[in-house]
Amino acid sequence: MTVSFQPASGPARRTVVAAAGAASLAVALTACGGSDDGASAAPAESGGAADDAANGGGSSGSAGGTPLTSTADIPEGGGKVFADQKVVVVQPSAGEFKAYSATCTHQGCAVKSVSDGLINCPCHNSNFSVTDGSVSSGPATKPLPEVRITVDGDSITLA
Repeated sequence: MTVSFQPASGPARRTVVAAAGAASLAVALTACGGSDDGASAAPAESGGAADDAANGGGSSGSAGGTPLTSTADIPEGGGKVFADQKVVVVQPSAGEFKAYSATCTHQGCAVKSVSDGLINCPCHNSNFSVTDGSVSSGPATKPLPEVRITVDGDSITLA
């Protein structure tokens, strides 16, 4: 009787191990997928009532932008998260409106609320200033990227 010591045909062990390692790396990179550089975010337009008056009434909000809300819906010193558009709109001081990405720069979770002058991420308790998007408390180390909006009358629109 002759016994063969050759393995059955199929992928080599090292091929299977390499594929499993590559799949694990892809999962790990996806889990940490929040962009830390903010390179995809557009710079913010200063907006606000003072700028609108200085610019002859402000920018036209109807030129292809996505309508978000009215100025009356954004409290002074606070803001509102628009989850579907992945943006948070704030009013740091009377008549000044800004918008930031609603994606936390720590690990890509969505920020959920705005209170006491802070934009709050529930995943790891990072907080960002409504004034400039800077980190007020970590673990996040980078500010929220600004998002371009226009304020036309009482309408706030994504630019």
